[in-house]
Amino acid sequence: MSGSKAKSDSSIARNKKAWHDYFIEEEFEAGLVLEGWEVKSLREGRAQIKEGYVIIRTGELFLFGAHFSPLPAASTHISPDPTRTRKLLLHANEISKLIGGVERKGYTLVPLSLYWKNGRAKLKIALAKGKKQHDKRASIRQREWDRDAHRLMKLNR
Repeated sequence: MSGSKAKSDSSIARNKKAWHDYFIEEEFEAGLVLEGWEVKSLREGRAQIKEGYVIIRTGELFLFGAHFSPLPAASTHISPDPTRTRKLLLHANEISKLIGGVERKGYTLVPLSLYWKNGRAKLKIALAKGKKQHDKRASIRQREWDRDAHRLMKLNR
């Protein structure tokens, strides 16, 4: 029971829409290069990655479009940029694997979740392929069928 509580406390932000819009092929854990005010706002849970995506520039990965809201008590000598591009930290072999996957037709890199691990902010990214509209409808239909089947099993106990 305490393990599940610790797990829920470590989560900062999740991108639930990614599972609806993409077929998730493979997941990777990346570190983030952050500024001090960003770490403070993450500790307060003031981050949103739903609009974010991962881009590749000169063999490096960057988180683009994620929004980290600055705290009102942020220092006066800096001007925080909530949507600045943040560098992602991965091993070289993981980066080359992701670059190879993106170069294939239709694959993209999407952020799935932002969480704490051993006191450091981590971002789970995925190599994903976009779903067509009929695939999304099929996923919804399957999810509703699973929910109804679970209810029926519960009633028959």
